[in-house]
Amino acid sequence: MSHQAQPTKAQEPETPHLDFQGTTPYEDYVQADVLTHLQHTLSDDPGEMVFLVTTQVMELWFTVIVHEWETAAKALRADDVPVAVAALKRSVRELEALNASWRPLGQLTPAQFNSYRSALGEGSGFQSAMYRRMEFLLGEKSASMLVPHRGAPRVYAELEKALHEPSLYDEVLRLLARRGHAIPAAVLERDVSLRYEPVPEVQAAWTALYSGDDTDELARLGEALTDVAELVWRWRNDHLVATRRAMGSKTGTGGSAGVAWLEKRAQKNVFPELWTARSYV
Repeated sequence: MSHQAQPTKAQEPETPHLDFQGTTPYEDYVQADVLTHLQHTLSDDPGEMVFLVTTQVMELWFTVIVHEWETAAKALRADDVPVAVAALKRSVRELEALNASWRPLGQLTPAQFNSYRSALGEGSGFQSAMYRRMEFLLGEKSASMLVPHRGAPRVYAELEKALHEPSLYDEVLRLLARRGHAIPAAVLERDVSLRYEPVPEVQAAWTALYSGDDTDELARLGEALTDVAELVWRWRNDHLVATRRAMGSKTGTGGSAGVAWLEKRAQKNVFPELWTARSYV
C-alpha cells in the first residue's frame, strides 16, 4: 500500500523584530536621524534643499575617499601593494559616485542659482576642509589653504598634519625607489609640505615600468593611480561646467575667481609623470 505525500503548509515569513527598548540598531549604527536633520535651508526657494543635500553628500564621499587614500598610503609604506591597489580601486568606485553628485546641480540656470545664492554668503566649496585633505593627499599642497580654518582648532590641526605628511604619490615614489628604480634623492627628501612638481627621472621610471611586464604589480599600481587621476580630472571639469551654467564668469562665492580659477585647476594633471611617460613607451 503506497502512502501519498501529505502537502506541507507553506511557511509564513517570520515577523521581523519591531519592538526595541530605545532607538533601532539601524539608527544606532547609521545615525540616520542625525544625518536627515542637518539640513537647515536659509531661503524660501525649494531648490536650495537639493543644493544643500547634494553638497553634504559630496562631503561624505570626500570623507570615505580620504580614508581609502590614507589606507593606500599606509599600505605602501609597509610595501603591501595589493592592499594599496585594493583601496585605490574602491576609491575609483567612490569617485564615480562623487562625480555623479554633479547631476542634480549640473542643469542649474543662472536664475535658479540666484534664487538662493545669497543664502551662501561667503561660503564656497574651496573652504571644504575634507576636500582640502583630498588635494593634499594628491600632492596639491598649499599652506595658505589652512588659513580659512584657523577658527576651527580640530579641523586646522588635521589639515596641518596632512600638510606635513607625505602625499599618496610621495609614498608611491618612495616605494619605486625601494624597488630599485632611480628616483632622485631630491624627490625622496623634498619638503612634502610643498606642491609636487614633475621630474624627468620619475617620468623615466614610469616609462621603464610601462615598457616592461604589464602584469607587474607596480605597473598595476600605476594603472590604479591613473584611474584615480582620470576621475579627479573629470570631477574638476564637471565642477567647471556646472559653475559655468549656473553663474557664467561672475566672481565665485567666497570671493574666489569662479570659472577662471576652476579652468586653471582643470588643466592640471594629478600624478603628472604617469601621463607624460605614455608618450615614450
